[in-house]
Amino acid sequence: MTAARAAKAGGSGGVEDTSGTGGSGGGGGDSSPPPFRAAVAALSETRPRPEVRLSTLPAPRRLAPYSFALEATVTEPDDAGTELADGRFVLLHDPQGQESWQGTFRVVTLGRAELEPEIAGDPLLPEVTWTWLTGALEARGAGYGEPSGTVTRSSSAYFGGLAERAAEEVLEIRASWTPEGTTPDAAAHLTAWCELLCQCAGLPPETGEGTSVVQLPQRRGPR
Repeated sequence: MTAARAAKAGGSGGVEDTSGTGGSGGGGGDSSPPPFRAAVAALSETRPRPEVRLSTLPAPRRLAPYSFALEATVTEPDDAGTELADGRFVLLHDPQGQESWQGTFRVVTLGRAELEPEIAGDPLLPEVTWTWLTGALEARGAGYGEPSGTVTRSSSAYFGGLAERAAEEVLEIRASWTPEGTTPDAAAHLTAWCELLCQCAGLPPETGEGTSVVQLPQRRGPR
């Protein structure tokens, strides 16, 4: 997968700082507003399921005065070397608010996973994928507004010197939304997004957790 770099082992131990910086406009330091510092602290302490590896990324500097970025990789439960899905999660904060956000915070995300051809051909796949996101946010009590996004399926066939490579089907979801509240529950939003990635990767719900959303069969990882 190309949306995120390979992360170190130990995904269940919280966010790994592999980039040396995770934000802009203070990056959660003393000069940043308290609501942003609290949100960054919550993100940094989030413990996703063991198959999800989180690490920090250099945050975008032109979208908002303050930002914090994470990358995620989802691996096979029994093979940490096999990636199933990956993505980026970016938290933006503008104390003055932005009209398009209708709030002072905004979450911007990207997620990608390789699909089996028969799954990629399902005409309902885009709609189902979007319900995974909204369902995960609602299940975690992560209030949100102004959602927007795209779900894309793409196919790649290889020729010439690459002819031995199998054709690839990739699912990509780009989504953004405005967390509710002046100090939103950032951990709930990140956890919900991680659950979306796991859905895209074909992983079953964690033991003891029920789900009412459609589940795709588990699929192969990237080759």
